[in-house]
Amino acid sequence: MADYYEIDFRQVHTAKSGDAIGIRYQIGDGWTVHLVDGGYTSTAPEVANFIRQSYGTNRINHVVVTHPDKDHAEGLAPILENFDVGALWMLRPWEYAGMLLQYFPKYQSVQALVKRLQDEYPYIHELEKIARRRNIQMFEPFQGERIGAFTVLAPSPARYLQLIIQSEKTPQAPVGILAGLMQAAAPLIRYVKAGWGSEKFSPEPTSVENEMSVIQCATLCGDRIALTGDAGRDGLTEAADFAAKIGFALPVNKFQTPHHGGRHNLSSDVLDRWVGPRRVQPVTEGQELFTTVISSAKEDTAHPRKAVLRALRHRGGFIMTTEDAPCIMQRNSTRTFTTVKNVPYPDEQEED
Repeated sequence: MADYYEIDFRQVHTAKSGDAIGIRYQIGDGWTVHLVDGGYTSTAPEVANFIRQSYGTNRINHVVVTHPDKDHAEGLAPILENFDVGALWMLRPWEYAGMLLQYFPKYQSVQALVKRLQDEYPYIHELEKIARRRNIQMFEPFQGERIGAFTVLAPSPARYLQLIIQSEKTPQAPVGILAGLMQAAAPLIRYVKAGWGSEKFSPEPTSVENEMSVIQCATLCGDRIALTGDAGRDGLTEAADFAAKIGFALPVNKFQTPHHGGRHNLSSDVLDRWVGPRRVQPVTEGQELFTTVISSAKEDTAHPRKAVLRALRHRGGFIMTTEDAPCIMQRNSTRTFTTVKNVPYPDEQEED
């Protein structure tokens, strides 16, 4: 059988969206299955059924946790309990408590800091406990690591440790206060009409936890693929710089738009590097330059942002979302897929 790949973006039905991505690919004589994130606990039964029925296996070679947020990590617990998992790739902040203790003077022992970090990241702590009990090997998906056919582009160890220090979940600041203030101060979104090529991203950054996201790349069947989790501008910039060092050519032609199409994660410059520069005019239908998937739920009225949709179309993108059905990126697959249409181009964007 010819080489093929299938990257399946499953639906996560919640008001805040989520990610659950199944991957199956064949190179030569053998085929491999990955699962990147797992949505919520409520997502797990559908993901499990999909892997067993569509991939025809109870074996997952690699499970990757991009970052510790609930909408990515919680649903992986039932998967680890019920599948034959070869390896769990996950960054655990408490593993570095010995190096970090000096930054947290309130804590007098490594054990105390470990406990604090485990409490603040309960979803990945639960995954660790399951992996230990079931003898699933755990690995650190730092920059340069190979996960099957994929290479990790970010985060680097140094940047990850700095993010732990910066996080409001660590003992630098009272937990929850900053998030509560930001939520209370969130302005009402206003929209303004804008012509072709106009782009307006938020000047505010995404969360520290989102910036911890594991960014992966691969070249499969001639396609250059990037999976980004909820990475922000800093992570995507670090990843692009490392891609250049290892000879992974940008722009890519298969791109996961990060964080459900959030406006805090991207910029015009970042997108220029990852998917190419803005076009003077729209590309002809059927001649799009790259494909992108946005993991966004119909129940989530805040995503994807119109500014993000516009920017992707400005660069010749074919945009799919998981709002109405699961989405797939594939090459040479023998499965039958539902025909999808490019997300329409918004003639307005967020003002603030």
